[in-house]
Amino acid sequence: MRRVKVDTTNMVTGLLVLAGVLSIGWWLAKDPVDELVTTQPGLDNRGANTVVADIDIGAYFEDLGELNSDLQETWPRFRGEYFDNISRSKVALIDKFPAEGPLVKWRVELGEGHAGAAIYKGAVYLLDYDEELRADVLRCFSLVDGEEIWKRGYKINLKRNHGMSRTVPAVTEEHILTIGPRSHVMCVNRLDGEFIWGLNVEKEYESEIPLWYTGQCPLIDNGKAIIATGGKALMVALDMESGEVLWETPNENGWLMSHSSVLPYEFQGTRMYVYSAYGGVFGVAADGSNEGKILWQSSAWNHQVVAPSPVCTPDGKVFLTAGYGAGAMVLQLSKSGEQFSVEVIDEYAPKEGLASEQQTPVVFNEHLLGILPKDAGPLRNQLICVHPDDYTKVIWTSGQDKRFGLGPYMIADNKLFIVSDDGTLTMVTPSTREYIELDSYRVLEGHDSWGPLAIADGYLVMRDSKSMVCLDIAKARQ
Repeated sequence: MRRVKVDTTNMVTGLLVLAGVLSIGWWLAKDPVDELVTTQPGLDNRGANTVVADIDIGAYFEDLGELNSDLQETWPRFRGEYFDNISRSKVALIDKFPAEGPLVKWRVELGEGHAGAAIYKGAVYLLDYDEELRADVLRCFSLVDGEEIWKRGYKINLKRNHGMSRTVPAVTEEHILTIGPRSHVMCVNRLDGEFIWGLNVEKEYESEIPLWYTGQCPLIDNGKAIIATGGKALMVALDMESGEVLWETPNENGWLMSHSSVLPYEFQGTRMYVYSAYGGVFGVAADGSNEGKILWQSSAWNHQVVAPSPVCTPDGKVFLTAGYGAGAMVLQLSKSGEQFSVEVIDEYAPKEGLASEQQTPVVFNEHLLGILPKDAGPLRNQLICVHPDDYTKVIWTSGQDKRFGLGPYMIADNKLFIVSDDGTLTMVTPSTREYIELDSYRVLEGHDSWGPLAIADGYLVMRDSKSMVCLDIAKARQ
Protein backbone atom coordinates (compact mmCIF):
# COMPACT_ATOMS: atom_id res chain seq x y z
CA MET A 1 0.00 0.00 0.00
CA ARG A 2 1.31 3.30 -0.96
CA ARG A 3 1.42 5.77 1.90
CA VAL A 4 0.38 9.34 1.12
CA LYS A 5 2.11 12.00 3.19
CA VAL A 6 -0.27 14.81 4.11
CA ASP A 7 1.22 18.30 4.61
CA THR A 8 -0.88 19.34 7.65
CA THR A 9 0.94 22.64 7.99
CA ASN A 10 -0.16 23.82 4.55
CA MET A 11 -3.70 22.50 5.17
CA VAL A 12 -4.10 24.45 8.39
CA THR A 13 -2.70 27.54 6.76
CA GLY A 14 -5.12 27.21 3.88
CA LEU A 15 -8.10 26.82 6.19
CA LEU A 16 -7.08 29.88 8.15
CA VAL A 17 -6.74 31.91 4.95
CA LEU A 18 -10.16 30.72 3.77
CA ALA A 19 -11.74 31.60 7.12
CA GLY A 20 -10.12 35.01 7.01
CA VAL A 21 -11.44 35.70 3.51
CA LEU A 22 -14.95 34.64 4.53
CA SER A 23 -14.77 36.81 7.67
CA ILE A 24 -13.68 39.83 5.70
CA GLY A 25 -16.48 39.29 3.23
CA TRP A 26 -19.04 39.04 6.04
CA TRP A 27 -17.61 42.15 7.72
CA LEU A 28 -17.80 44.17 4.49
CA ALA A 29 -21.40 43.10 3.89
CA LYS A 30 -22.53 43.61 7.49
CA ASP A 31 -23.99 46.99 8.60
CA PRO A 32 -21.82 47.74 11.67
CA VAL A 33 -24.48 49.91 13.34
CA ASP A 34 -27.65 47.99 12.57
CA GLU A 35 -28.09 47.06 16.23
CA LEU A 36 -27.21 50.43 17.72
CA VAL A 37 -29.73 52.98 18.94
CA THR A 38 -28.94 56.68 18.59
CA THR A 39 -29.23 58.47 21.95
CA GLN A 40 -28.55 61.87 23.41
CA PRO A 41 -25.48 62.28 25.66
CA GLY A 42 -26.27 61.59 29.29
CA LEU A 43 -29.02 59.05 28.78
CA ASP A 44 -27.07 56.56 30.88
CA ASN A 45 -28.70 57.92 34.03
CA ARG A 46 -32.24 56.96 33.12
CA GLY A 47 -34.19 53.91 31.99
CA ALA A 48 -37.71 52.63 31.65
CA ASN A 49 -37.12 49.95 34.27
CA THR A 50 -35.24 52.11 36.75
CA VAL A 51 -36.19 51.30 40.34
CA VAL A 52 -36.58 54.46 42.44
CA ALA A 53 -34.98 53.78 45.81
CA ASP A 54 -36.40 54.94 49.12
CA ILE A 55 -34.06 57.61 50.46
CA ASP A 56 -33.99 58.71 54.10
CA ILE A 57 -33.73 62.42 53.30
CA GLY A 58 -31.91 64.43 55.98
CA ALA A 59 -30.80 61.40 58.02
CA TYR A 60 -27.10 62.29 57.95
CA PHE A 61 -25.84 65.16 60.11
CA GLU A 62 -22.46 66.28 61.39
CA ASP A 63 -21.85 69.25 63.73
CA LEU A 64 -18.39 70.66 63.07
CA GLY A 65 -18.15 74.15 64.54
CA GLU A 66 -19.84 77.42 65.37
CA LEU A 67 -20.48 80.45 63.17
CA ASN A 68 -19.58 83.82 64.64
CA SER A 69 -20.26 86.61 62.16
CA ASP A 70 -21.73 90.08 62.11
CA LEU A 71 -21.89 90.22 58.30
CA GLN A 72 -25.34 91.08 56.96
CA GLU A 73 -25.27 90.90 53.17
CA THR A 74 -26.80 87.99 51.26
CA TRP A 75 -26.77 86.23 47.91
CA PRO A 76 -29.63 83.99 48.93
CA ARG A 77 -30.36 81.89 45.84
CA PHE A 78 -29.75 81.25 42.15
CA ARG A 79 -29.15 84.61 40.39
CA GLY A 80 -29.20 86.54 43.67
CA GLU A 81 -31.82 88.42 45.64
CA TYR A 82 -33.58 89.91 42.61
CA PHE A 83 -33.12 86.93 40.24
CA ASP A 84 -31.11 89.04 37.79
CA ASN A 85 -27.48 88.17 38.68
CA ILE A 86 -26.83 91.76 39.75
CA SER A 87 -25.57 92.63 43.24
CA ARG A 88 -26.91 95.78 44.94
CA SER A 89 -24.13 95.81 47.54
CA LYS A 90 -22.51 99.19 48.28
CA VAL A 91 -19.12 97.59 48.96
CA ALA A 92 -16.54 99.02 46.53
CA LEU A 93 -14.64 96.30 44.67
CA ILE A 94 -11.20 96.23 43.10
CA ASP A 95 -10.92 97.05 39.40
CA LYS A 96 -7.47 95.51 38.92
CA PHE A 97 -5.96 92.31 40.30
CA PRO A 98 -2.69 92.38 42.26
CA ALA A 99 0.30 90.98 40.38
CA GLU A 100 -0.01 87.74 42.38
CA GLY A 101 -3.74 87.53 41.70
CA PRO A 102 -6.80 88.17 43.87
CA LEU A 103 -6.57 87.35 47.57
CA VAL A 104 -7.78 83.78 48.14
CA LYS A 105 -9.26 83.69 51.65
CA TRP A 106 -9.90 79.94 51.63
CA ARG A 107 -10.24 76.90 49.41
CA VAL A 108 -12.14 73.62 49.85
CA GLU A 109 -12.13 70.40 47.84
CA LEU A 110 -15.50 69.19 46.57
CA GLY A 111 -17.16 66.23 44.95
CA GLU A 112 -17.23 66.56 41.18
CA GLY A 113 -20.01 68.86 40.05
CA HIS A 114 -21.15 72.35 39.10
CA ALA A 115 -23.35 73.43 42.02
CA GLY A 116 -23.08 77.08 43.02
CA ALA A 117 -23.14 78.55 46.52
CA ALA A 118 -25.64 80.75 48.32
CA ILE A 119 -24.50 83.29 50.95
CA TYR A 120 -26.50 84.49 53.94
CA LYS A 121 -25.16 86.74 56.73
CA GLY A 122 -21.63 85.40 56.82
CA ALA A 123 -22.46 81.76 55.98
CA VAL A 124 -21.88 79.92 52.69
CA TYR A 125 -24.27 77.09 51.81
CA LEU A 126 -23.43 74.52 49.14
CA LEU A 127 -25.10 71.27 48.12
CA ASP A 128 -22.18 68.92 47.44
CA TYR A 129 -21.83 65.24 46.61
CA ASP A 130 -19.54 63.40 49.03
CA GLU A 131 -18.08 60.58 46.97
CA GLU A 132 -16.64 58.81 50.03
CA LEU A 133 -19.93 58.86 51.93
CA ARG A 134 -21.95 58.35 48.74
CA ALA A 135 -24.26 61.12 49.90
CA ASP A 136 -25.80 64.43 48.86
CA VAL A 137 -24.63 66.82 51.58
CA LEU A 138 -25.64 70.40 52.31
CA ARG A 139 -22.49 72.02 53.70
CA CYS A 140 -22.31 75.23 55.74
CA PHE A 141 -19.04 77.25 55.80
CA SER A 142 -17.92 80.52 57.34
CA LEU A 143 -17.69 83.11 54.57
CA VAL A 144 -14.67 84.81 56.13
CA ASP A 145 -12.36 81.86 56.91
CA GLY A 146 -13.94 78.78 55.27
CA GLU A 147 -14.36 76.85 58.51
CA GLU A 148 -17.00 74.17 58.02
CA ILE A 149 -19.85 74.58 60.52
CA TRP A 150 -22.18 71.64 59.82
CA LYS A 151 -23.33 69.10 57.23
CA ARG A 152 -26.79 67.71 56.57
CA GLY A 153 -27.66 65.16 53.91
CA TYR A 154 -28.69 61.66 52.89
CA LYS A 155 -27.09 58.57 51.43
CA ILE A 156 -27.65 58.02 47.71
CA ASN A 157 -25.50 56.06 45.30
CA LEU A 158 -24.77 58.10 42.17
CA LYS A 159 -22.66 57.33 39.15
CA ARG A 160 -20.55 60.16 37.77
CA ASN A 161 -22.40 61.72 34.85
CA HIS A 162 -20.19 64.67 33.94
CA GLY A 163 -20.32 65.61 37.61
CA MET A 164 -23.07 65.09 40.14
CA SER A 165 -24.28 68.21 41.99
CA ARG A 166 -25.60 71.14 39.93
CA THR A 167 -28.00 73.29 41.95
CA VAL A 168 -27.88 76.39 44.17
CA PRO A 169 -29.71 76.30 47.54
CA ALA A 170 -32.47 78.81 48.28
CA VAL A 171 -32.04 80.53 51.67
CA THR A 172 -34.26 82.71 53.87
CA GLU A 173 -33.93 83.88 57.47
CA GLU A 174 -35.52 80.63 58.69
CA HIS A 175 -35.00 78.00 56.00
CA ILE A 176 -32.67 76.44 53.45
CA LEU A 177 -34.15 74.51 50.53
CA THR A 178 -32.11 72.19 48.31
CA ILE A 179 -32.77 69.85 45.40
CA GLY A 180 -30.28 67.08 44.70
CA PRO A 181 -29.07 65.34 41.53
CA ARG A 182 -32.01 62.91 41.55
CA SER A 183 -34.50 65.59 42.63
CA HIS A 184 -34.59 64.91 46.37
CA VAL A 185 -35.87 68.12 47.97
CA MET A 186 -34.66 68.88 51.50
CA CYS A 187 -35.73 71.69 53.86
CA VAL A 188 -33.63 72.49 56.94
CA ASN A 189 -33.33 75.20 59.56
CA ARG A 190 -30.88 77.87 58.39
CA LEU A 191 -29.07 78.42 61.67
CA ASP A 192 -28.32 74.87 62.80
CA GLY A 193 -29.18 72.61 59.86
CA GLU A 194 -32.00 70.87 61.73
CA PHE A 195 -34.01 68.72 59.30
CA ILE A 196 -37.61 69.88 58.73
CA TRP A 197 -38.98 67.89 55.78
CA GLY A 198 -38.06 66.19 52.52
CA LEU A 199 -39.65 65.20 49.22
CA ASN A 200 -38.61 62.48 46.78
CA VAL A 201 -39.85 64.13 43.57
CA GLU A 202 -38.86 61.23 41.34
CA LYS A 203 -40.88 58.80 43.44
CA GLU A 204 -43.88 60.93 44.48
CA TYR A 205 -44.50 62.52 41.08
CA GLU A 206 -43.10 59.78 38.81
CA SER A 207 -40.82 62.42 37.34
CA GLU A 208 -38.12 61.74 34.79
CA ILE A 209 -34.69 63.01 35.85
CA PRO A 210 -33.17 65.23 33.13
CA LEU A 211 -30.01 64.42 31.23
CA TRP A 212 -26.93 64.83 33.43
CA TYR A 213 -29.08 64.92 36.60
CA THR A 214 -31.20 67.71 38.07
CA GLY A 215 -30.10 71.26 37.26
CA GLN A 216 -33.21 73.12 38.50
CA CYS A 217 -32.47 75.39 41.44
CA PRO A 218 -35.27 75.45 44.06
CA LEU A 219 -37.32 78.57 44.76
CA ILE A 220 -38.71 79.89 48.06
CA ASP A 221 -41.43 82.49 47.56
CA ASN A 222 -43.69 83.87 50.31
CA GLY A 223 -43.21 80.86 52.56
CA LYS A 224 -43.70 78.35 49.75
CA ALA A 225 -41.28 75.93 48.09
CA ILE A 226 -41.85 76.08 44.32
CA ILE A 227 -40.67 73.05 42.31
CA ALA A 228 -41.26 72.23 38.63
CA THR A 229 -41.69 68.48 38.97
CA GLY A 230 -42.87 67.22 35.61
CA GLY A 231 -44.47 63.80 35.89
CA LYS A 232 -47.88 63.72 37.58
CA ALA A 233 -47.82 67.51 38.12
CA LEU A 234 -46.25 70.31 36.12
CA MET A 235 -45.37 72.45 39.15
CA VAL A 236 -46.06 72.19 42.89
CA ALA A 237 -46.01 74.48 45.93
CA LEU A 238 -45.25 73.18 49.42
CA ASP A 239 -45.46 74.90 52.78
CA MET A 240 -41.94 75.68 54.01
CA GLU A 241 -42.77 74.91 57.63
CA SER A 242 -44.50 71.56 57.16
CA GLY A 243 -43.82 70.32 53.63
CA GLU A 244 -47.59 70.13 53.07
CA VAL A 245 -48.62 70.32 49.42
CA LEU A 246 -50.49 73.61 48.89
CA TRP A 247 -51.26 73.23 45.19
CA GLU A 248 -50.32 71.16 42.15
CA THR A 249 -50.50 72.33 38.54
CA PRO A 250 -51.93 69.60 36.27
CA ASN A 251 -49.51 68.31 33.62
CA GLU A 252 -51.98 67.71 30.82
CA ASN A 253 -49.30 67.80 28.10
CA GLY A 254 -46.89 65.45 29.85
CA TRP A 255 -44.07 67.98 29.82
CA LEU A 256 -40.83 67.01 31.58
CA MET A 257 -38.40 68.67 33.96
CA SER A 258 -35.52 70.51 32.29
CA HIS A 259 -32.27 71.97 33.67
CA SER A 260 -33.85 75.43 33.72
CA SER A 261 -35.02 77.03 36.97
CA VAL A 262 -38.37 78.55 37.92
CA LEU A 263 -38.23 82.35 38.11
CA PRO A 264 -40.91 84.73 39.43
CA TYR A 265 -42.18 87.43 37.10
CA GLU A 266 -44.77 90.20 37.34
CA PHE A 267 -46.55 91.43 34.23
CA GLN A 268 -49.27 94.09 34.28
CA GLY A 269 -50.05 93.48 37.94
CA THR A 270 -50.06 89.67 37.80
CA ARG A 271 -47.38 87.66 39.61
CA MET A 272 -46.43 84.35 38.07
CA TYR A 273 -43.81 81.61 37.97
CA VAL A 274 -42.22 81.11 34.53
CA TYR A 275 -40.54 77.85 33.58
CA SER A 276 -38.96 76.49 30.40
CA ALA A 277 -39.75 72.77 30.50
CA TYR A 278 -38.88 69.95 28.12
CA GLY A 279 -41.99 70.26 25.97
CA GLY A 280 -42.79 73.95 26.24
CA VAL A 281 -42.72 77.12 28.33
CA PHE A 282 -45.47 78.35 30.64
CA GLY A 283 -46.49 80.79 33.36
CA VAL A 284 -48.34 79.73 36.53
CA ALA A 285 -50.26 82.16 38.76
CA ALA A 286 -48.26 82.89 41.93
CA ASP A 287 -51.12 84.21 44.06
CA GLY A 288 -54.81 85.17 44.04
CA SER A 289 -57.77 82.97 43.23
CA ASN A 290 -55.93 81.39 40.28
CA GLU A 291 -52.83 80.43 42.29
CA GLY A 292 -51.26 77.31 40.84
CA LYS A 293 -53.23 77.58 37.57
CA ILE A 294 -51.60 77.94 34.15
CA LEU A 295 -51.97 81.52 32.88
CA TRP A 296 -50.34 80.92 29.50
CA GLN A 297 -48.26 78.30 27.74
CA SER A 298 -46.53 77.66 24.43
CA SER A 299 -45.22 74.45 22.91
CA ALA A 300 -43.47 76.41 20.15
CA TRP A 301 -40.33 76.32 22.31
CA ASN A 302 -39.52 72.63 22.69
CA HIS A 303 -35.94 71.43 23.16
CA GLN A 304 -34.65 68.44 25.09
CA VAL A 305 -31.64 70.09 26.75
CA VAL A 306 -32.59 73.48 28.22
CA ALA A 307 -30.34 74.99 30.91
CA PRO A 308 -30.76 78.81 30.81
CA SER A 309 -33.81 80.22 32.55
CA PRO A 310 -36.28 82.49 30.74
CA VAL A 311 -35.41 86.19 30.72
CA CYS A 312 -38.64 88.16 31.17
CA THR A 313 -38.67 91.92 30.58
CA PRO A 314 -41.22 94.47 31.86
CA ASP A 315 -42.78 94.91 28.41
CA GLY A 316 -43.86 91.26 28.29
CA LYS A 317 -41.03 89.82 26.21
CA VAL A 318 -39.88 86.32 27.22
CA PHE A 319 -36.42 85.43 25.88
CA LEU A 320 -35.71 81.70 25.64
CA THR A 321 -32.46 80.04 24.67
CA ALA A 322 -30.63 76.72 24.81
CA GLY A 323 -27.61 74.96 23.36
CA TYR A 324 -27.14 72.08 20.90
CA GLY A 325 -28.31 74.15 17.94
CA ALA A 326 -31.52 75.40 19.57
CA GLY A 327 -30.64 79.07 19.20
CA ALA A 328 -33.26 81.38 20.71
CA MET A 329 -36.92 82.36 20.64
CA VAL A 330 -38.68 85.53 21.79
CA LEU A 331 -42.30 85.41 22.94
CA GLN A 332 -44.59 88.37 23.51
CA LEU A 333 -47.13 88.22 26.30
CA SER A 334 -50.37 90.21 26.13
CA LYS A 335 -53.11 90.64 28.70
CA SER A 336 -56.75 91.52 28.12
CA GLY A 337 -58.72 91.70 31.33
CA GLU A 338 -57.65 88.57 33.18
CA GLN A 339 -56.79 86.61 30.04
CA PHE A 340 -53.25 86.13 28.73
CA SER A 341 -52.14 85.39 25.21
CA VAL A 342 -48.69 84.63 23.87
CA GLU A 343 -47.17 84.74 20.39
CA VAL A 344 -43.77 84.04 18.87
CA ILE A 345 -42.25 87.29 17.61
CA ASP A 346 -38.78 86.00 16.76
CA GLU A 347 -36.86 82.76 16.38
CA TYR A 348 -33.32 82.35 15.10
CA ALA A 349 -30.28 80.08 14.95
CA PRO A 350 -27.29 80.56 17.30
CA LYS A 351 -25.28 82.19 14.50
CA GLU A 352 -27.90 84.91 14.03
CA GLY A 353 -28.15 86.61 17.43
CA LEU A 354 -27.96 86.21 21.19
CA ALA A 355 -28.10 82.59 22.35
CA SER A 356 -26.63 80.67 25.26
CA GLU A 357 -25.92 77.03 26.04
CA GLN A 358 -25.70 77.01 29.82
CA GLN A 359 -25.83 80.41 31.57
CA THR A 360 -28.78 82.81 31.66
CA PRO A 361 -28.08 86.21 30.00
CA VAL A 362 -28.01 89.39 32.11
CA VAL A 363 -30.12 92.48 31.46
CA PHE A 364 -28.08 95.69 31.72
CA ASN A 365 -29.69 99.07 30.96
CA GLU A 366 -32.40 97.21 29.01
CA HIS A 367 -29.75 95.53 26.81
CA LEU A 368 -28.97 91.81 27.07
CA LEU A 369 -25.43 90.60 27.73
CA GLY A 370 -24.53 86.96 27.19
CA ILE A 371 -21.91 84.48 26.01
CA LEU A 372 -22.64 82.73 22.73
CA PRO A 373 -22.56 78.91 22.46
CA LYS A 374 -19.93 76.91 20.64
CA ASP A 375 -22.13 76.57 17.53
CA ALA A 376 -22.49 80.33 17.00
CA GLY A 377 -20.04 80.49 14.13
CA PRO A 378 -17.27 83.14 14.13
CA LEU A 379 -18.61 84.73 17.35
CA ARG A 380 -18.69 81.44 19.30
CA ASN A 381 -17.96 81.71 23.04
CA GLN A 382 -17.68 85.51 22.85
CA LEU A 383 -19.43 87.90 25.21
CA ILE A 384 -21.86 90.06 23.25
CA CYS A 385 -24.31 92.91 23.84
CA VAL A 386 -27.53 93.07 21.82
CA HIS A 387 -30.11 95.78 21.22
CA PRO A 388 -33.18 95.72 23.51
CA ASP A 389 -35.58 95.85 20.53
CA ASP A 390 -33.82 93.23 18.42
CA TYR A 391 -31.75 90.45 19.97
CA THR A 392 -30.19 89.67 16.58
CA LYS A 393 -28.66 93.16 16.43
CA VAL A 394 -25.20 92.80 17.98
CA ILE A 395 -23.84 96.08 19.33
CA TRP A 396 -20.43 94.79 20.42
CA THR A 397 -18.48 91.57 21.08
CA SER A 398 -15.47 90.69 23.19
CA GLY A 399 -13.54 89.77 20.03
CA GLN A 400 -12.06 86.59 18.65
CA ASP A 401 -9.15 86.76 21.11
CA LYS A 402 -11.47 86.77 24.15
CA ARG A 403 -13.67 83.68 24.32
CA PHE A 404 -15.15 82.45 27.59
CA GLY A 405 -16.84 79.07 27.14
CA LEU A 406 -19.66 77.91 29.44
CA GLY A 407 -18.70 79.68 32.64
CA PRO A 408 -20.87 82.03 34.74
CA TYR A 409 -21.03 85.83 34.87
CA MET A 410 -22.60 88.44 37.14
CA ILE A 411 -22.57 92.20 37.82
CA ALA A 412 -21.38 93.76 41.10
CA ASP A 413 -20.21 97.32 41.80
CA ASN A 414 -20.75 98.15 38.12
CA LYS A 415 -18.30 95.44 37.09
CA LEU A 416 -19.08 92.33 35.10
CA PHE A 417 -17.26 89.28 36.52
CA ILE A 418 -16.86 86.41 34.05
CA VAL A 419 -15.38 82.96 34.69
CA SER A 420 -13.86 81.02 31.78
CA ASP A 421 -13.93 77.22 31.56
CA ASP A 422 -10.37 77.01 32.92
CA GLY A 423 -11.06 79.14 36.01
CA THR A 424 -9.83 82.48 34.65
CA LEU A 425 -11.68 85.42 36.24
CA THR A 426 -12.16 88.45 33.99
CA MET A 427 -13.45 91.89 35.02
CA VAL A 428 -15.29 93.97 32.44
CA THR A 429 -17.01 97.35 32.67
CA PRO A 430 -20.59 96.67 31.56
CA SER A 431 -21.48 98.94 28.68
CA THR A 432 -24.07 99.31 25.93
CA ARG A 433 -21.49 100.76 23.55
CA GLU A 434 -18.25 98.72 23.65
CA TYR A 435 -16.31 95.90 25.31
CA ILE A 436 -14.13 97.35 28.09
CA GLU A 437 -11.92 94.81 29.85
CA LEU A 438 -10.37 95.82 33.18
CA ASP A 439 -8.26 92.82 34.10
CA SER A 440 -8.00 89.03 33.97
CA TYR A 441 -6.35 86.36 36.13
CA ARG A 442 -6.49 82.58 36.28
CA VAL A 443 -7.70 81.78 39.80
CA LEU A 444 -8.41 78.04 39.59
CA GLU A 445 -6.24 75.29 38.13
CA GLY A 446 -8.99 72.79 37.35
CA HIS A 447 -11.52 72.66 34.53
CA ASP A 448 -15.25 73.07 33.83
CA SER A 449 -15.62 76.16 36.01
CA TRP A 450 -19.35 76.37 35.38
CA GLY A 451 -20.94 76.78 38.83
CA PRO A 452 -22.84 80.08 39.34
CA LEU A 453 -21.03 82.87 41.22
CA ALA A 454 -22.09 84.32 44.57
CA ILE A 455 -20.97 87.55 46.24
CA ALA A 456 -21.63 89.31 49.56
CA ASP A 457 -19.68 91.82 51.69
CA GLY A 458 -16.93 91.94 49.06
CA TYR A 459 -16.29 88.16 49.14
CA LEU A 460 -16.69 86.37 45.81
CA VAL A 461 -17.26 82.59 45.85
CA MET A 462 -16.44 80.63 42.68
CA ARG A 463 -15.66 77.03 41.79
CA ASP A 464 -14.43 74.60 39.17
CA SER A 465 -15.51 70.95 38.89
CA LYS A 466 -13.70 69.83 42.05
CA SER A 467 -12.86 72.83 44.24
CA MET A 468 -14.31 76.08 45.56
CA VAL A 469 -12.54 79.29 46.60
CA CYS A 470 -13.51 82.52 48.31
CA LEU A 471 -11.83 85.69 47.03
CA ASP A 472 -11.60 88.93 49.00
CA ILE A 473 -12.09 91.61 46.34
CA ALA A 474 -13.26 94.46 48.58
CA LYS A 475 -11.20 97.54 47.73
CA ALA A 476 -11.00 98.69 51.37
CA ARG A 477 -9.43 95.42 52.57
CA GLN A 478 -6.66 95.19 49.99
